[in-house]
Amino acid sequence: MTIQNGRPPSRACSRAGGEPNALRWDLAPDDIRASTEGLMTRVKAAYDDIGSVQMESVSVENTLRALAHAKLDYASSLHVLDFPQFVCPSKEVRAASTEADKKLSEFDVEISMREDVFKRLTALQKKLPENLSPEEKRFLDRLVTLGKRRGLHLSKEIQEEIKRTYKLISELSIEFNKNLNEDNTFLVFSEHELGGLADSFLSGLDKAADGRYKVTLEYPHYHPLMKRCHNPESRRKMETAFHSRCKEVNTAILEELIQLKAKAADLLGYSCHANFVLEINMAENASKVSDFLDTFYETLKPVGIKERKYILALKKRECSMMGLPFDGRINAWDLPYYMNQVEQCKFAVNKDKLIEYFPLDVVTEGLFGIYQELLGLTYTEVERAHVWHEHVALYSARDTETGEEIGQFYLDLHPREGKFGHAACFGLQPGCKGPDGERRLPVAAMVANFTKPRKGCPSLLQHHEVETYFHEFGHVMHELCSKTTFSEFSGTLVETDFVEVPSQMLENWVWEKEPLRRMSRHYKDGSPIPDHLLDKLIASRVANTGLMNLRQVVLGKVDQSLHTSRRADTA
Repeated sequence: MTIQNGRPPSRACSRAGGEPNALRWDLAPDDIRASTEGLMTRVKAAYDDIGSVQMESVSVENTLRALAHAKLDYASSLHVLDFPQFVCPSKEVRAASTEADKKLSEFDVEISMREDVFKRLTALQKKLPENLSPEEKRFLDRLVTLGKRRGLHLSKEIQEEIKRTYKLISELSIEFNKNLNEDNTFLVFSEHELGGLADSFLSGLDKAADGRYKVTLEYPHYHPLMKRCHNPESRRKMETAFHSRCKEVNTAILEELIQLKAKAADLLGYSCHANFVLEINMAENASKVSDFLDTFYETLKPVGIKERKYILALKKRECSMMGLPFDGRINAWDLPYYMNQVEQCKFAVNKDKLIEYFPLDVVTEGLFGIYQELLGLTYTEVERAHVWHEHVALYSARDTETGEEIGQFYLDLHPREGKFGHAACFGLQPGCKGPDGERRLPVAAMVANFTKPRKGCPSLLQHHEVETYFHEFGHVMHELCSKTTFSEFSGTLVETDFVEVPSQMLENWVWEKEPLRRMSRHYKDGSPIPDHLLDKLIASRVANTGLMNLRQVVLGKVDQSLHTSRRADTA
């Protein structure tokens, strides 16, 4: 799809008194650059006005609400500029969006370190206005806390050093993600080297000039190969390539980021970056996290040992059958493969058969039905919607009882070159009250990388992809259903160690019979999943529980290790 310049945005859905979805996805690189400059100029002017209020005249209206309006303007205008880097088909637009993100992230640092605005907020806090609502009080307290966490109560020299450090952290973080999104590495394998993979998988692969198969590092290729390929050498090559994406450049960035974060924490008087981050989370500090992970590890350890013994027995038996040497180890490239074998051997889950019952359109229909029923909503697709790619759909969500439109969401579900490689929900427009007192229309996007449909076969999902879909869509609904006064608290802008809770609760539906029936039908004849297949799938939920959760403990411990250190040899 080419980016069409100058095309007016669709305003197919709007609400009386509220803001329509006026997000534009047809901006050319020059438009993005100009809009970025315009947004920064506009928001800076609003902050200048707040910072120039006489100290004795500080009020809720000229300080707190004025700041809320500036933040809403910024949050509402930001994502047409920084989101295209993740999804736009045009490499030039993605590059311009990445550059805009860098500029805006620097600008974020600038406006978050406005000492003049901070002084007016602290003056307002001391006055303690009696007519503040609970949310206004929380907003004021949060802004003062964030100001202190930026060092605005410290000397000018330290403030400048903090500012330089945060700008560099922001720039490097964006570069790290850009490198991953733009990575287009692929491996080439013969049919023999891909033994164990279904014909339907092979038929969806492109071929190299010599007739061998091209396998990319995108999820719809990576996961099936790692779980199903009998050839351990092919799995080893895939695992190595997948975890070596952008290795040289991103390792250097990561190690520099660790030092910069430690430096910023030190300047602010914290013992480490982890303690700085956790202070305003539910966890509070690094020692609580460490105790939690250690307790969790000790609880899981016996389960993991038992599972490991079973997997080693499976590997030994398979190596003997295939005439391969048995090394007595579970290598990184063994784990997904043998965990999949556990599901088949212990629980007799036939994934080749199961996948036939989860065509994407049927899963979507069932998932929509469950969420609409649970939340009292009605979804309708927006016709002729203005979107960034022809395979993207836009939906309107309305309160079934009142008919009020509560928000809109985009679905962008298939991989393509340059696109964000994971599954995620992106909040694109906050849902909160505007200066006129009316609620603004929240807009979110779910971005995923499910297998593309091909000739004679629709997009078919593995059950773990159905779970991912249900989980990420939970975030979308969190974005749309929350009703706040301020954009600062809109949608998923909650404490970061709480943000997963609603989605993790909601994803439990994909392990229950009735909802699974609603989300499944055979792609050829529409028949329901047989009971015996469903029973085995649901029973398999406990498969590999120890090892999967121990892996999460390892990731948590690595994260804490890196962020409680001043520097790290990441290897």
